[in-house]
Formats: sequence, C-alpha cells, structure tokens
Amino acid sequence: MLFSILLLCLLVLPAHAVTIKNVRIWPAPDHTRLVFDLDKPIRHQLFTLDKPDRLVIDLDDTRGQDSIEKLPLKDTPISRVRTAVKSGSDLRVVFDLNSKIQPRSFLLKPNKQYGHRLVVDLVYKEKKTVKNTAPIPRVDPTGQRDIVVAIDAGHGGEDPGAIGPGRVREKTVVLAIARKVERMLNAEKGFKPAMIRTGDYYVGLRARTERARKHRADLFISIHADAFKDSRPRGSSVFALSQRGATSETARWLANSENSADLIGGVNGALTLDDKDKVLAGVLLDLTMTATLSDSLKVGQSVLRSMGQINKLHKRDVEQAGFMVLKSPDIPSILIETGFISNPREAKNLQSSAYQEKMARQIVAGIKRYFGSNPPPGTWLAHQKKRLSQGSYVVSRGDTLSGIAQKNKISVASLRKANNLRSDALRVGQRLTIPRS
Repeated sequence: MLFSILLLCLLVLPAHAVTIKNVRIWPAPDHTRLVFDLDKPIRHQLFTLDKPDRLVIDLDDTRGQDSIEKLPLKDTPISRVRTAVKSGSDLRVVFDLNSKIQPRSFLLKPNKQYGHRLVVDLVYKEKKTVKNTAPIPRVDPTGQRDIVVAIDAGHGGEDPGAIGPGRVREKTVVLAIARKVERMLNAEKGFKPAMIRTGDYYVGLRARTERARKHRADLFISIHADAFKDSRPRGSSVFALSQRGATSETARWLANSENSADLIGGVNGALTLDDKDKVLAGVLLDLTMTATLSDSLKVGQSVLRSMGQINKLHKRDVEQAGFMVLKSPDIPSILIETGFISNPREAKNLQSSAYQEKMARQIVAGIKRYFGSNPPPGTWLAHQKKRLSQGSYVVSRGDTLSGIAQKNKISVASLRKANNLRSDALRVGQRLTIPRS
C-alpha cells in the first residue's frame, strides 16, 4: 500500500524544471549576444514581431526570470525586457527593440568553464559605425600606402580564455596589450593598425582571419597569455602555423586549448562548404601557404627576439602548431604568447599597465624591424627603403640635369622619375636622388 502511494506521488509530481542560473549579455559591433546559463538542456522557440519591434523567446518548463530582468541594456538594440509565465510552467521573454535585428540561437553543451547554455545572437541589420573598421589602407598623396597590421586580442565575451591566480582573465590582459600595440603603431609613419576585437565580446576563430582580410592586412598578430596544466612553465613564445604538426608537447597542448575556443564561443555564422569545396580549398591552401608561412616565421623571429629583451623566452625559436586562427593562406600570421598566466610571477606582470606597455613596445619593435627589411611593394616604407639604397647629389652652380645623368651613367628620364621632376630646371643646393642603374 505504501509503495503504491509513493509511486502515485512520483507520477503526479512535475518533472524538474529548467533553471536559468544566470544571463549574460555581450554587445559587439555587429551583434549583441545573450547567453543563458542553464542547469540542463532546454527546449525553446523564438520569433520577432513588429509595430513595435520585439523579439519573443519561449522557454519550455523554465524558472529563473529574475536574472533576465536585471540585464544591462546599454549599447544593445534592447530597450526593455519583460517576462511572463505561459501555460503554467513555460517562460516567455519579450525584448522590446530599438533597431531591426536578425535573431539566431543555438545550444552549447557543458565544457570546463560552463554548463549547458542557450545562446541568442541579435545580428544588426544596419551595421554600426565603429572606429577602426574601415577596410581600405591609408594612402598618402604620392600613392604610397601604409602597412596594415591586424591586431587580434584572443578570446573575449563569454570566453575568458585562461584564468590565472587571483582570477585574472586572459581576455582582459590581452585586450589591454592589443590596445597599446594599436596606439603605438598608429604613431608610426607608414603603419596602420586594425583591431579585430575592440571590446569584451567573442569573435569566432575563422571570423578573425576574415576580418583581417577585409582590412587588407599585411600581417595578422594574435595576442594571448595562455596557461599550462601546472604553474611552473613561464616565458614568452611566438607561434606560426605548422603544416606537419606541433614542434613540441607544449605547442600541441596550447594549440588544442586555443582551437577549443569555438566550443566556448559557439558558431559564428560562417559559411559551410560542401565536401567538394573543402577538397578544393585544402589544395589551394597547401599551394599558397608555403610562401606565407616563410614570412610568418621571419616576422615571428623578429618579434620573439624583441620580447626576449624584457622577458624570459619559453623557446628561443618560433614554434609551430596547428592554430586555427593562423590558417590564412595569404596573410603572414603569428600567435604571440606574452607569458603564462598560470605562472604567479607572470600573471602579476601581465596585470601591470607598465609591463603591458613594455610588452607592446617590444612587439611593435619586432614588427618594425621585420618590415624595415621586408616592406611590401607600394608601401611608404618600401619607398623609403629604396631612397636609402640610392645615392644622392647636391646641385652646384653650372650643373645641368643631362650633365648629372651623364656623370652617374644613368638616363635623364630615370633621374627625372626618381626625383619627381616636371622640368629640367635645377637650383643650387638642391639634393637629387641618384637611382641605381
């Protein structure tokens, strides 16, 4: 009899509802992301309404609306949040919108940092105007363009990256360093920085290289401060892509760690290729990657040497591993590990603004040294290098353009071109560039 009563009670008790443990919101330049932290998987439906614009999310058998109503809405397309119980146990969430959006949603399974999650992206139909998003390199009046360096601060948003002593987060440290690199490159004649991530939001790994390509980048640098499985490893490192696998166990572990970021951040709306396209893309990648990889190793070694002036180097040479973020076949790309955030000493340094400034300065010095020797054609730096490699002549009384050309065994036409002369008129004291024959 007692067993029958217990069984009847179990049958009439409702199943355990899904509990919303927390809701996080991350505004980005092209979308706003909502992340619902859940205690188990959830069934949901979403749709939009107009006049006025609204996004409605129905969550089956769900509790925990308090955290939703406390969301900070600044810099998002949401003006107000309302919740109501629907059909006795379901939860309806209504977001009043102040701009047009295209919603998308997906579920993520638990990982090392989070449990079950429902991710809702509000993609802007009209893109915001954001600083440093212009894809065209600066060009001076002579037609000589700047060298574009795409600066990628790793992780971001709901993906904090590695977490060190005192809960210091990799995403925060590397964004601070990236912003300092941006400021320093902006002050350098002939360079233009382009930030891949400008705030605390997540960017998918493939989207990072796509953004670098939109900026027409000459170099892609991804800045990190990763962790190892114990606190002893320390030192700075630079990585380039490996076509044959990692060069060390640490490199392999770090690559696996970084490549799992999309498991944290989720899909980013990237196009999916069919099998035929993937095969073709793989062949093209193999054909074009060799030259790009050679340049990546050269610039990586220059940056590594510079960082070695302020910090111990974990390895003396550029390492290679299969980092997904480096797989751009046409842009030299390096991943910079500024230090191990799992090491207490380095974690303390990486939180220091003064140390971040030093690290940024060394990264910029390495970039400048590389491009000083290897400037891309058509850039201001390439023009300067050409001028320095040529001789010069100071005009004296009685000199003529044809006489100077004859003395230096060059044509008058080449002398005019090297000095942008529109006529043969000269003035005493004028310095002329003498092109090499």
